[in-house]
Amino acid sequence: MARKREQPVSPRTVFDPYRRLFAVPGARAFALAGWVARLPAPMLGLGAVLLVQEASGSYGLAGAVSGTLALSFALAGPQWARAMDRRGQGVVLRVAMAAMLLTGVAFAVAVQTGAPRWSWFLLAALTGASAPNVGSMVRARWSAALDPAGRQTAFAFEAVVDEVVFIVGPPLVTLLATLVAPEVGFLTGILLGVAGGLALASLRASEPPLHPRETPSSGRHRSVLTPALLVVALTYLAVGAVFGAIDVVVIGFAEAEGAKAFSGLALAVFALGSLVAGLVYGLARPAASLAGRFVATAVAFALAAQLLWAVGSLLLLALCGFLAGLTIAPVLVSGTSLVESRVGRGVLTESLAWTITGLTLGVTAGSALAGAAVDAWGAERAFAVPALAAALAGVLALVGAPLLRERAAVSAATPVERVNAATQG
Repeated sequence: MARKREQPVSPRTVFDPYRRLFAVPGARAFALAGWVARLPAPMLGLGAVLLVQEASGSYGLAGAVSGTLALSFALAGPQWARAMDRRGQGVVLRVAMAAMLLTGVAFAVAVQTGAPRWSWFLLAALTGASAPNVGSMVRARWSAALDPAGRQTAFAFEAVVDEVVFIVGPPLVTLLATLVAPEVGFLTGILLGVAGGLALASLRASEPPLHPRETPSSGRHRSVLTPALLVVALTYLAVGAVFGAIDVVVIGFAEAEGAKAFSGLALAVFALGSLVAGLVYGLARPAASLAGRFVATAVAFALAAQLLWAVGSLLLLALCGFLAGLTIAPVLVSGTSLVESRVGRGVLTESLAWTITGLTLGVTAGSALAGAAVDAWGAERAFAVPALAAALAGVLALVGAPLLRERAAVSAATPVERVNAATQG
């Protein structure tokens, strides 16, 4: 019998999982609005570094102010998310966007007019506290509309969106700050975030269902802070320290090399590597459990970041950045998928926000430590900060691996969700 010829796989077939995502009603609109609303993520932190460093001449002060903004964002994010789970994203977003616009403009004015430095920290904190985590909101919309298989693809797509933001944002804010005026980069991030946030708030049809609180607060928080969430959030703390440190060190290194405007492009190379990896990871269907994937990708991230020890020129920075970036999206997607599989729908936005809190707390520590390291050691030696933080991420994931086998949090989910968690975890 003649052997049947295998049909070649077309690009259209390969990318079918992504095409199916956008067959979801309203998906294109909320994905686009969520992308624009996320642009402040790289633009505000980096914009604050550029603005404060230009005004003060100190990378240490710039890193501390930027870290303050990230810290307040980290602490406020789960509170905004909890309010959205109960009252709806649209209502809460409108309040948050108004506050972010007012406080962001006030911060830029305070720095540019030479207001007392304590006011820089205060207004940076208020600006960060006014910015809800848009990524967790968009992921909650996908989760409400898709089955578990579709969610992995959606979360991978969102990781790619995050990386596109970090490809576009750093060069944009750097060019605006260095070629126009230091405050223009920061304020552009504020305006884009407000515009995207208000657009997302208007898309009520795709909002996840409301989940008013019905249980005592303590019991509710036991269901949110699961062992898996704690391990992921702590690992993301170290991952975030890498991100925060890289922002500051790359700017300092590019300036030392006489090409400060190149810093945004160099940061975009990290995101480009992550974007490529995210696209591939979204199409993969690995046999390992979600817990196994998370630990493996965290270790890969830790190992790849050790390339930063070799940076000695802008060319090497771009090469090492791209290779290290290839490990970013997989660890973020696997951690998010793991957390999503272990919680009930009523606390999903808040749970995802806690993972971002881990990242942003890390950004706070990383930017502050890196700023001090650049001032004390010079930018090239300061690459030790992100390299060591990445190593810590791998260690935390390995140490926390036994906790990922626990199933205590699944009891808070519905019977269908228990089956999903059991099959994915």
